[in-house]
Amino acid sequence: MKDHPLKTMLELGLKATINSDDPSYFGGYMNENYLAVANALDLDQSHLITLTKNAIEASFLEEKEKDDLRQKLAGY
Repeated sequence: MKDHPLKTMLELGLKATINSDDPSYFGGYMNENYLAVANALDLDQSHLITLTKNAIEASFLEEKEKDDLRQKLAGY
């Protein structure tokens, strides 16, 4: 994972996200995925906030729900 270009992708402004697919079957819950990626790629808080913003934007949530999440994230 340490060779993955995610950090460069974020720094180039690409809308990358971290996801989990069927965590009960494959493992890899979201917090664990964020920690694994952050540790492997030496991501800082700004990278993690960007990933979270990207996830909010890419979600299928209603705009009101996205706004609520953006407000919560703004505190970091």
